[in-house]
Amino acid sequence: MKVINLDHISAKPLLPEVKEVMIGAIEKDYHNPSSQHKTGEEAAAALQKAREAVADLLNCSTPKEIVFTSGGTESVNHAIKGVALANEDKGKHIVTSNIEHNAVMRSLRRLKSSGFTVTSLPVDSSGRVNPKDVAEAITKDTILVSVMHSNNETGTIQPIEEIAQITRQKKVIFHSDAVDSVGVVPLDVNKLGVDLLSFASNTFYGPAGVGGLFIRRGTRIFPLLEGGVQENNKRAGAENLIGIIGTGKAAGLALRDMDKRLMHLRALKEKLLTELPNSIDEYIVNTHPDYSLPNLLSISIKYIEGESVMLMLDDENIAISTRSACATGSLRASHVLLSLGLSHADAQGTLVISYGVDNSKEDFVAFLNALKNVVSTLRDISPLYQKAPKT
Repeated sequence: MKVINLDHISAKPLLPEVKEVMIGAIEKDYHNPSSQHKTGEEAAAALQKAREAVADLLNCSTPKEIVFTSGGTESVNHAIKGVALANEDKGKHIVTSNIEHNAVMRSLRRLKSSGFTVTSLPVDSSGRVNPKDVAEAITKDTILVSVMHSNNETGTIQPIEEIAQITRQKKVIFHSDAVDSVGVVPLDVNKLGVDLLSFASNTFYGPAGVGGLFIRRGTRIFPLLEGGVQENNKRAGAENLIGIIGTGKAAGLALRDMDKRLMHLRALKEKLLTELPNSIDEYIVNTHPDYSLPNLLSISIKYIEGESVMLMLDDENIAISTRSACATGSLRASHVLLSLGLSHADAQGTLVISYGVDNSKEDFVAFLNALKNVVSTLRDISPLYQKAPKT
């Protein structure tokens, strides 16, 4: 029986065209791109082609500003730790937000153990950082600001351009975790004004285990991995050429099909928001109505646990998430939702509905019908619901 995948934020399917070029690359049996002979040069050419495709997707000034990594997590670690180590002679203060991904939060926690200080800014009830707070948090010792482009649990998009104007004026390096945005919405690194931007291939239907970091020319940063001179001496180690070739193909398709995908995803989101009140009541929408990704909606259903909803929907062959896949298994309420002002109980009732080009409106009809029955069943046995005042 077909599984309806509404958990794209955890794993998107590889596009057939991406699979095809990756299989072709395996069969070609490429050499090491760093080798100086002809077969190595062929591999280097394939690597460069992929780098150019990603640079085009982000509108980089030069493909050399793209450094391939093992994924979004490495990219974030490289940006934060690399900038900190390269600039600690200027200061040891970093500014971030309360809703960042664990890759950011734990990188900063590691730096704090080495004497760095961190200011973490609150967000408003809609999940957005106030640029004025960023300006006020920057001191003479601030060397880095790291604020994500879009949140992986709510889909809400931050005012990155306004923050970048502030960091440029104050001559502070600005990094943005855009893992859930690149290839989904149009992103121009020059328009955004960021110095560093993290991305992952699987977000735009490329292979998992491949990502990258945009590093603007002139940005002072140390390599995270030491060794050889690969990736323009920015990241040591032989490149995952097969995965990178797939990433290049996925980036080209994302750029080519961006408008068509956006139209499809926005239509799905509109249907979901329109039909949801006909299926369930008493829920909270955690996603910003205007500044948000088109492929994600976060809702908190009152009086029940999201994990129970997820497991019962799984029995109906519907895959959905309660929070970031990187936080799966944690019994604590999401730090992101608590930062928005939700109670622990409401935060625990959250579903993250994420979808893609392979989903249809019929998928949402099936999902909403199943959700209605699941919520009704769980509320019948919920002590919170029994005690709640009925209107």
